[in-house]
Amino acid sequence: MPPQHKPAMYNPEAYGGAGGKRKKRLADKILPQKVRDLVPESQAYMDLLAFERKLDATIMRKRLDIQEALKRPMKQKRKLRIFISNTFYPGQGDNAVASWELRVEGRLLDDSKNDPNKVPVPLVKRKFSSFFKSLVIELDKELYGPDNHLVEWHRTLTTQETDGFQVKRPGYKNVRCTILLLLDYQPMQYKLDQRLARLLGVHTQTRPVIVNALWQYVKTHRLQDPHEREYIVCDKYLEQIFGASRMKLAEVPGRLSALLHAPDPIVINHVIAVEPPHDTKQTACYDIDVEVDDTLKTQMNNFLLSTANQQEIQGLDSKIHETVDTINQLKTNREFFLSFSKDPQQFIQKWLVSQSRDLKTMNGSAGNPEEERVHAFYAQPWAGEGVARYLHARVAARRRDLDAQLHAPHAPHLARL
Repeated sequence: MPPQHKPAMYNPEAYGGAGGKRKKRLADKILPQKVRDLVPESQAYMDLLAFERKLDATIMRKRLDIQEALKRPMKQKRKLRIFISNTFYPGQGDNAVASWELRVEGRLLDDSKNDPNKVPVPLVKRKFSSFFKSLVIELDKELYGPDNHLVEWHRTLTTQETDGFQVKRPGYKNVRCTILLLLDYQPMQYKLDQRLARLLGVHTQTRPVIVNALWQYVKTHRLQDPHEREYIVCDKYLEQIFGASRMKLAEVPGRLSALLHAPDPIVINHVIAVEPPHDTKQTACYDIDVEVDDTLKTQMNNFLLSTANQQEIQGLDSKIHETVDTINQLKTNREFFLSFSKDPQQFIQKWLVSQSRDLKTMNGSAGNPEEERVHAFYAQPWAGEGVARYLHARVAARRRDLDAQLHAPHAPHLARL
Protein backbone atom coordinates (compact mmCIF):
# COMPACT_ATOMS: atom_id res chain seq x y z
CA MET A 1 0.00 0.00 0.00
CA PRO A 2 1.36 3.48 -0.79
CA PRO A 3 2.60 5.43 2.22
CA GLN A 4 -0.09 8.07 1.88
CA HIS A 5 -2.77 5.42 2.61
CA LYS A 6 -1.04 4.11 5.70
CA PRO A 7 -2.61 4.89 9.10
CA ALA A 8 -0.88 7.86 10.67
CA MET A 9 1.46 7.16 13.56
CA TYR A 10 0.74 8.78 16.93
CA ASN A 11 2.73 11.97 17.49
CA PRO A 12 2.26 13.54 20.95
CA GLU A 13 3.81 16.85 19.83
CA ALA A 14 1.24 17.17 17.05
CA TYR A 15 -1.87 16.02 18.86
CA GLY A 16 -1.21 17.30 22.37
CA GLY A 17 -0.47 15.37 25.52
CA ALA A 18 2.96 14.83 26.98
CA GLY A 19 4.78 16.56 24.14
CA GLY A 20 2.60 19.71 23.91
CA LYS A 21 -0.69 20.97 22.61
CA ARG A 22 -1.43 21.43 18.95
CA LYS A 23 -2.26 24.98 17.94
CA LYS A 24 -5.84 25.21 16.72
CA ARG A 25 -6.22 26.66 13.24
CA LEU A 26 -9.20 27.37 11.04
CA ALA A 27 -7.86 24.91 8.44
CA ASP A 28 -8.16 22.10 11.01
CA LYS A 29 -11.95 22.56 11.00
CA ILE A 30 -12.34 22.05 7.24
CA LEU A 31 -13.50 18.63 6.09
CA PRO A 32 -11.44 16.97 3.32
CA GLN A 33 -12.94 16.96 -0.16
CA LYS A 34 -13.17 13.15 -0.16
CA VAL A 35 -15.35 13.24 2.95
CA ARG A 36 -17.61 15.87 1.37
CA ASP A 37 -17.92 13.70 -1.74
CA LEU A 38 -18.83 10.65 0.33
CA VAL A 39 -21.29 12.56 2.57
CA PRO A 40 -23.13 15.26 0.60
CA GLU A 41 -24.90 16.41 3.80
CA SER A 42 -21.54 17.66 5.08
CA GLN A 43 -21.94 20.70 2.81
CA ALA A 44 -24.28 22.13 5.42
CA TYR A 45 -21.39 22.06 7.90
CA MET A 46 -19.14 23.86 5.40
CA ASP A 47 -21.82 26.54 4.92
CA LEU A 48 -21.97 27.03 8.69
CA LEU A 49 -18.19 27.31 8.76
CA ALA A 50 -18.27 30.07 6.13
CA PHE A 51 -21.00 31.87 8.09
CA GLU A 52 -18.91 31.54 11.25
CA ARG A 53 -15.97 33.26 9.54
CA LYS A 54 -18.19 36.18 8.52
CA LEU A 55 -19.68 36.37 12.01
CA ASP A 56 -16.23 36.37 13.65
CA ALA A 57 -15.10 39.17 11.35
CA THR A 58 -18.23 41.20 12.17
CA ILE A 59 -17.82 40.69 15.92
CA MET A 60 -14.18 41.70 15.78
CA ARG A 61 -15.07 44.85 13.83
CA LYS A 62 -17.80 45.71 16.34
CA ARG A 63 -15.42 45.19 19.27
CA LEU A 64 -13.01 47.65 17.70
CA ASP A 65 -15.87 50.13 17.17
CA ILE A 66 -16.89 49.77 20.83
CA GLN A 67 -13.32 50.34 21.99
CA GLU A 68 -13.15 53.52 19.92
CA ALA A 69 -16.56 54.68 21.19
CA LEU A 70 -15.53 54.20 24.82
CA LYS A 71 -12.65 56.62 24.31
CA ARG A 72 -15.16 59.42 23.71
CA PRO A 73 -17.47 60.79 26.43
CA MET A 74 -20.90 59.19 26.20
CA LYS A 75 -23.61 61.34 27.77
CA GLN A 76 -27.38 61.46 27.62
CA LYS A 77 -29.87 64.15 28.64
CA ARG A 78 -32.05 63.36 31.64
CA LYS A 79 -34.58 65.32 33.67
CA LEU A 80 -33.62 66.16 37.24
CA ARG A 81 -36.66 67.17 39.31
CA ILE A 82 -35.79 69.56 42.13
CA PHE A 83 -38.10 69.67 45.15
CA ILE A 84 -38.00 72.86 47.21
CA SER A 85 -40.02 72.54 50.40
CA ASN A 86 -40.33 74.64 53.51
CA THR A 87 -41.78 73.75 56.90
CA PHE A 88 -42.96 76.30 59.46
CA TYR A 89 -42.48 75.67 63.19
CA PRO A 90 -44.61 78.00 65.33
CA GLY A 91 -43.17 78.89 68.69
CA GLN A 92 -44.52 77.24 71.84
CA GLY A 93 -44.90 79.37 74.94
CA ASP A 94 -44.40 83.06 75.59
CA ASN A 95 -40.63 83.17 74.94
CA ALA A 96 -40.51 80.67 72.04
CA VAL A 97 -39.33 81.90 68.62
CA ALA A 98 -41.07 80.81 65.40
CA SER A 99 -38.79 79.34 62.73
CA TRP A 100 -38.84 77.74 59.30
CA GLU A 101 -36.77 75.11 57.53
CA LEU A 102 -36.00 75.09 53.79
CA ARG A 103 -35.04 71.84 52.06
CA VAL A 104 -33.63 71.48 48.52
CA GLU A 105 -33.72 67.90 47.20
CA GLY A 106 -34.04 66.14 43.86
CA ARG A 107 -34.09 62.91 41.88
CA LEU A 108 -33.79 61.75 38.27
CA LEU A 109 -37.01 61.08 36.38
CA ASP A 110 -37.72 57.97 34.35
CA ASP A 111 -38.72 59.42 30.95
CA SER A 112 -39.84 56.01 29.65
CA LYS A 113 -42.97 56.13 31.85
CA ASN A 114 -44.37 59.02 29.81
CA ASP A 115 -43.47 57.47 26.46
CA PRO A 116 -44.77 53.89 25.94
CA ASN A 117 -42.63 53.51 22.81
CA LYS A 118 -39.41 54.28 24.68
CA VAL A 119 -37.33 51.43 26.04
CA PRO A 120 -37.05 51.66 29.86
CA VAL A 121 -33.58 52.76 30.95
CA PRO A 122 -32.17 51.76 34.35
CA LEU A 123 -32.10 54.78 36.64
CA VAL A 124 -28.68 56.04 37.60
CA LYS A 125 -28.44 56.12 41.39
CA ARG A 126 -26.58 59.30 42.29
CA LYS A 127 -26.64 61.64 45.23
CA PHE A 128 -28.36 64.95 44.57
CA SER A 129 -25.26 67.01 45.31
CA SER A 130 -23.19 65.04 42.74
CA PHE A 131 -24.86 66.98 39.91
CA PHE A 132 -23.63 70.39 41.08
CA LYS A 133 -20.37 72.23 41.53
CA SER A 134 -21.84 74.81 43.88
CA LEU A 135 -25.14 75.86 45.47
CA VAL A 136 -25.91 79.31 46.86
CA ILE A 137 -29.14 80.30 48.66
CA GLU A 138 -29.60 84.05 48.93
CA LEU A 139 -32.21 85.11 51.51
CA ASP A 140 -33.92 88.48 51.85
CA LYS A 141 -31.15 90.85 52.87
CA GLU A 142 -33.57 93.21 54.61
CA LEU A 143 -34.75 90.46 56.97
CA TYR A 144 -31.47 88.71 57.78
CA GLY A 145 -28.87 91.41 57.27
CA PRO A 146 -25.71 91.48 55.15
CA ASP A 147 -23.89 88.85 57.26
CA ASN A 148 -26.54 86.12 57.53
CA HIS A 149 -28.44 86.19 54.24
CA LEU A 150 -26.12 83.90 52.20
CA VAL A 151 -25.85 80.10 52.47
CA GLU A 152 -23.12 78.62 50.25
CA TRP A 153 -21.94 75.12 49.37
CA HIS A 154 -18.97 74.49 47.06
CA ARG A 155 -17.52 71.19 45.93
CA THR A 156 -14.03 70.31 47.13
CA LEU A 157 -11.79 67.28 46.79
CA THR A 158 -13.04 65.94 50.14
CA THR A 159 -16.74 66.69 49.64
CA GLN A 160 -19.14 64.03 50.93
CA GLU A 161 -22.15 63.68 48.62
CA THR A 162 -25.58 64.26 50.11
CA ASP A 163 -29.20 63.72 49.08
CA GLY A 164 -30.21 67.32 49.78
CA PHE A 165 -29.55 70.64 51.50
CA GLN A 166 -31.43 72.28 54.35
CA VAL A 167 -31.43 75.77 55.84
CA LYS A 168 -33.10 76.71 59.14
CA ARG A 169 -33.73 80.28 60.26
CA PRO A 170 -35.98 82.05 62.80
CA GLY A 171 -38.86 84.01 61.33
CA TYR A 172 -42.61 84.27 60.96
CA LYS A 173 -42.81 86.31 57.72
CA ASN A 174 -42.69 85.20 54.10
CA VAL A 175 -39.11 85.21 52.79
CA ARG A 176 -38.04 85.82 49.22
CA CYS A 177 -34.99 83.72 48.30
CA THR A 178 -32.90 83.04 45.20
CA ILE A 179 -31.33 79.63 44.69
CA LEU A 180 -28.27 79.50 42.38
CA LEU A 181 -27.26 76.03 41.13
CA LEU A 182 -24.06 75.59 39.11
CA LEU A 183 -23.98 72.24 37.32
CA ASP A 184 -20.85 70.09 37.53
CA TYR A 185 -20.17 69.41 33.85
CA GLN A 186 -18.01 66.36 33.04
CA PRO A 187 -16.12 67.13 30.84
CA MET A 188 -15.97 70.86 31.57
CA GLN A 189 -18.23 73.11 29.51
CA TYR A 190 -17.83 76.80 28.71
CA LYS A 191 -20.12 79.66 27.83
CA LEU A 192 -19.16 81.39 24.58
CA ASP A 193 -18.85 85.09 24.06
CA GLN A 194 -22.23 86.43 22.96
CA ARG A 195 -21.06 87.43 19.46
CA LEU A 196 -19.27 84.11 18.83
CA ALA A 197 -22.25 82.18 20.19
CA ARG A 198 -24.59 83.84 17.67
CA LEU A 199 -22.10 83.23 14.85
CA LEU A 200 -21.56 79.52 15.57
CA GLY A 201 -24.99 78.70 16.97
CA VAL A 202 -23.41 77.28 20.14
CA HIS A 203 -24.12 78.69 23.60
CA THR A 204 -22.52 76.38 26.19
CA GLN A 205 -20.44 73.39 25.18
CA THR A 206 -17.14 71.56 25.73
CA ARG A 207 -13.95 72.96 24.22
CA PRO A 208 -13.60 70.23 21.51
CA VAL A 209 -17.19 70.88 20.32
CA ILE A 210 -16.56 74.63 20.21
CA VAL A 211 -13.31 74.23 18.25
CA ASN A 212 -15.02 71.84 15.82
CA ALA A 213 -17.92 74.30 15.31
CA LEU A 214 -15.43 77.08 14.55
CA TRP A 215 -13.57 74.84 12.09
CA GLN A 216 -16.83 73.93 10.35
CA TYR A 217 -17.59 77.66 9.99
CA VAL A 218 -14.14 78.24 8.44
CA LYS A 219 -14.60 75.36 5.97
CA THR A 220 -18.16 76.34 5.06
CA HIS A 221 -17.16 79.94 4.25
CA ARG A 222 -13.80 78.89 2.70
CA LEU A 223 -11.76 81.09 4.97
CA GLN A 224 -8.60 78.97 4.89
CA ASP A 225 -5.84 80.64 2.88
CA PRO A 226 -5.43 78.59 -0.34
CA HIS A 227 -1.71 79.41 -0.58
CA GLU A 228 -0.77 79.26 3.08
CA ARG A 229 -2.99 76.54 4.53
CA GLU A 230 -1.85 77.20 8.10
CA TYR A 231 -3.58 80.63 8.01
CA ILE A 232 -7.22 81.65 8.34
CA VAL A 233 -8.42 84.73 6.51
CA CYS A 234 -11.04 86.20 8.85
CA ASP A 235 -14.27 87.59 7.45
CA LYS A 236 -15.77 90.75 8.95
CA TYR A 237 -17.48 88.82 11.75
CA LEU A 238 -14.41 86.85 12.87
CA GLU A 239 -12.30 89.99 12.53
CA GLN A 240 -14.57 91.83 14.95
CA ILE A 241 -14.52 88.93 17.41
CA PHE A 242 -10.81 88.02 17.31
CA GLY A 243 -9.47 91.48 16.44
CA ALA A 244 -7.29 90.23 13.54
CA SER A 245 -7.65 89.91 9.77
CA ARG A 246 -5.43 86.80 9.61
CA MET A 247 -4.40 84.26 12.19
CA LYS A 248 -2.60 80.94 12.29
CA LEU A 249 -4.48 77.77 13.07
CA ALA A 250 -2.11 77.24 15.99
CA GLU A 251 -3.19 80.61 17.45
CA VAL A 252 -6.91 79.72 17.52
CA PRO A 253 -6.95 77.84 20.89
CA GLY A 254 -5.15 80.72 22.64
CA ARG A 255 -7.39 83.41 21.14
CA LEU A 256 -10.46 81.28 21.83
CA SER A 257 -9.66 80.97 25.55
CA ALA A 258 -10.33 84.68 26.06
CA LEU A 259 -13.84 84.21 24.64
CA LEU A 260 -14.80 81.28 26.90
CA HIS A 261 -16.39 81.94 30.28
CA ALA A 262 -17.81 79.92 33.13
CA PRO A 263 -21.35 78.65 32.38
CA ASP A 264 -24.33 80.48 33.82
CA PRO A 265 -25.86 79.04 36.99
CA ILE A 266 -29.46 77.89 37.16
CA VAL A 267 -31.49 80.56 38.96
CA ILE A 268 -34.65 79.66 40.90
CA ASN A 269 -36.67 82.40 42.58
CA HIS A 270 -38.69 81.01 45.46
CA VAL A 271 -40.88 82.36 48.25
CA ILE A 272 -40.75 80.69 51.65
CA ALA A 273 -44.39 81.03 52.73
CA VAL A 274 -44.87 81.04 56.48
CA GLU A 275 -47.55 83.71 56.96
CA PRO A 276 -51.16 82.56 57.49
CA PRO A 277 -53.11 81.20 55.83
CA HIS A 278 -50.56 78.49 55.13
CA ASP A 279 -50.04 74.78 55.34
CA THR A 280 -47.51 73.29 57.70
CA LYS A 281 -45.40 72.15 54.71
CA GLN A 282 -45.32 73.54 51.17
CA THR A 283 -43.43 72.10 48.18
CA ALA A 284 -42.53 73.45 44.74
CA CYS A 285 -41.05 71.41 41.85
CA TYR A 286 -38.66 72.46 39.09
CA ASP A 287 -37.29 70.32 36.26
CA ILE A 288 -33.82 70.93 34.80
CA ASP A 289 -31.79 69.10 32.15
CA VAL A 290 -28.64 67.32 33.29
CA GLU A 291 -26.12 65.08 31.57
CA VAL A 292 -25.42 61.60 32.93
CA ASP A 293 -23.23 58.78 31.69
CA ASP A 294 -25.02 56.74 29.06
CA THR A 295 -26.10 53.39 30.50
CA LEU A 296 -25.01 51.84 27.22
CA LYS A 297 -21.42 52.59 28.22
CA THR A 298 -21.66 50.16 31.14
CA GLN A 299 -23.14 47.47 28.90
CA MET A 300 -20.36 48.02 26.34
CA ASN A 301 -17.71 47.71 29.06
CA ASN A 302 -19.31 44.53 30.35
CA PHE A 303 -19.37 43.11 26.81
CA LEU A 304 -15.64 43.75 26.35
CA LEU A 305 -14.74 42.34 29.77
CA SER A 306 -17.00 39.29 29.60
CA THR A 307 -15.13 36.01 29.22
CA ALA A 308 -17.97 33.54 29.82
CA ASN A 309 -19.05 33.49 26.17
CA GLN A 310 -15.46 33.27 24.95
CA GLN A 311 -14.77 30.27 27.17
CA GLU A 312 -17.93 28.57 25.91
CA ILE A 313 -16.93 29.24 22.29
CA GLN A 314 -13.42 27.87 22.91
CA GLY A 315 -14.93 24.73 24.41
CA LEU A 316 -17.17 24.22 21.37
CA ASP A 317 -14.22 24.88 19.04
CA SER A 318 -12.22 22.19 20.81
CA LYS A 319 -15.07 19.72 20.32
CA ILE A 320 -15.26 20.62 16.61
CA HIS A 321 -11.50 20.08 16.19
CA GLU A 322 -11.68 16.74 17.96
CA THR A 323 -14.63 15.65 15.79
CA VAL A 324 -12.85 16.66 12.56
CA ASP A 325 -9.70 14.81 13.71
CA THR A 326 -11.82 11.71 14.34
CA ILE A 327 -13.42 12.03 10.89
CA ASN A 328 -9.99 12.32 9.24
CA GLN A 329 -8.77 9.26 11.12
CA LEU A 330 -11.87 7.29 10.11
CA LYS A 331 -11.37 8.39 6.50
CA THR A 332 -7.78 7.07 6.61
CA ASN A 333 -8.90 3.77 8.15
CA ARG A 334 -11.63 3.42 5.51
CA GLU A 335 -9.15 3.91 2.66
CA PHE A 336 -6.78 1.45 4.36
CA PHE A 337 -9.36 -1.34 4.56
CA LEU A 338 -10.87 -0.59 1.13
CA SER A 339 -7.44 -0.96 -0.44
CA PHE A 340 -6.99 -4.31 1.35
CA SER A 341 -10.40 -5.61 0.24
CA LYS A 342 -9.81 -4.78 -3.44
CA ASP A 343 -6.44 -6.57 -3.83
CA PRO A 344 -5.14 -8.20 -0.63
CA GLN A 345 -1.92 -9.59 -2.19
CA GLN A 346 -0.76 -6.34 -3.75
CA PHE A 347 -1.85 -4.46 -0.61
CA ILE A 348 0.30 -6.68 1.65
CA GLN A 349 3.33 -6.34 -0.63
CA LYS A 350 3.08 -2.55 -0.79
CA TRP A 351 2.40 -2.33 2.91
CA LEU A 352 5.53 -4.41 3.75
CA VAL A 353 7.67 -2.28 1.45
CA SER A 354 6.31 0.87 3.05
CA GLN A 355 6.83 -0.41 6.59
CA SER A 356 10.37 -1.52 5.73
CA ARG A 357 11.19 1.90 4.32
CA ASP A 358 9.80 3.61 7.39
CA LEU A 359 11.72 1.27 9.71
CA LYS A 360 14.99 2.06 7.99
CA THR A 361 14.24 5.76 8.12
CA MET A 362 13.57 5.55 11.86
CA ASN A 363 16.83 3.57 12.40
CA GLY A 364 18.81 6.09 10.40
CA SER A 365 19.74 3.59 7.66
CA ALA A 366 19.06 3.79 3.95
CA GLY A 367 19.06 1.36 1.05
CA ASN A 368 17.41 0.17 -2.13
CA PRO A 369 14.86 -2.60 -1.50
CA GLU A 370 15.04 -3.92 -5.08
CA GLU A 371 18.84 -4.32 -4.96
CA GLU A 372 18.74 -5.97 -1.54
CA ARG A 373 16.45 -8.71 -2.86
CA VAL A 374 19.19 -10.01 -5.28
CA HIS A 375 21.91 -12.37 -3.85
CA ALA A 376 24.65 -10.66 -5.92
CA PHE A 377 24.15 -7.58 -3.72
CA TYR A 378 25.77 -9.45 -0.82
CA ALA A 379 28.70 -10.85 -2.91
CA GLN A 380 30.33 -7.43 -3.26
CA PRO A 381 33.79 -6.68 -1.68
CA TRP A 382 32.36 -4.68 1.17
CA ALA A 383 30.16 -7.57 2.39
CA GLY A 384 33.01 -9.40 4.21
CA GLU A 385 34.19 -6.27 5.97
CA GLY A 386 30.60 -5.42 6.89
CA VAL A 387 30.01 -8.87 8.42
CA ALA A 388 33.29 -8.62 10.35
CA ARG A 389 32.37 -5.21 11.73
CA TYR A 390 28.93 -6.47 12.71
CA LEU A 391 30.34 -9.53 14.54
CA HIS A 392 33.00 -7.39 16.26
CA ALA A 393 30.32 -4.98 17.47
CA ARG A 394 28.20 -7.84 18.79
CA VAL A 395 31.20 -9.43 20.62
CA ALA A 396 32.20 -6.06 22.12
CA ALA A 397 28.66 -5.46 23.33
CA ARG A 398 28.52 -8.94 24.89
CA ARG A 399 31.90 -8.38 26.64
CA ARG A 400 30.64 -5.11 28.11
CA ASP A 401 27.56 -6.84 29.44
CA LEU A 402 29.65 -9.56 31.12
CA ASP A 403 32.03 -7.01 32.65
CA ALA A 404 29.11 -5.06 34.04
CA GLN A 405 27.70 -8.18 35.66
CA LEU A 406 31.08 -9.17 37.06
CA HIS A 407 31.77 -5.84 38.73
CA ALA A 408 28.25 -5.32 39.99
CA PRO A 409 28.18 -4.84 43.83
CA HIS A 410 25.69 -7.65 44.39
CA ALA A 411 27.13 -10.07 41.77
CA PRO A 412 27.22 -13.73 42.93
CA HIS A 413 30.67 -15.16 43.92
CA LEU A 414 32.29 -17.36 41.24
CA ALA A 415 32.88 -20.94 42.32
CA ARG A 416 36.45 -22.12 42.52
CA LEU A 417 37.43 -24.66 39.85
